Amino acid sequence: MPRGDKSKYSDKQERTADHIAAGYEKRGVSEKESERRAWATINKDDGGGKKEGGSGRGKHTGHPAAHKGGKSGGKASASRSAESRSESAKKAAATRKRNAEHHAH
Repeated sequence: MPRGDKSKYSDKQERTADHIAAGYEKRGVSEKESERRAWATINKDDGGGKKEGGSGRGKHTGHPAAHKGGKSGGKASASRSAESRSESAKKAAATRKRNAEHHAH
C-alpha cells in the first residue's frame, strides 16, 4: 500500500477529515495544509485506518484528541500572581460597566 493511500479509512473517518479540513480552510489555512492537518488529527485520534486489515479485526478508538480541550486551559492564569489576576478582573468589570452604560442609552 503506497504512502498516503486512504483505502483503510472508514467513511466516518473520511467525513470527519473533510469537516476538520473545512474548519482550517475557513480560518485561512491553505487547502493542502488543511488536508495534512485533518488526516494527522484522524491518525492521532484513531491510530490510522479502521477497516479490517490482515488480522481480520477493526480497531477500537478512544478518541483521545477529542478530549484534550479542558486539560490544557488555565495554566497561563494559574502562573500569574493574585495581584495581576485581580487587576485584570477589575479592568474587565470596568469595561462591562462602561459597555452597559453605553448600551442603556
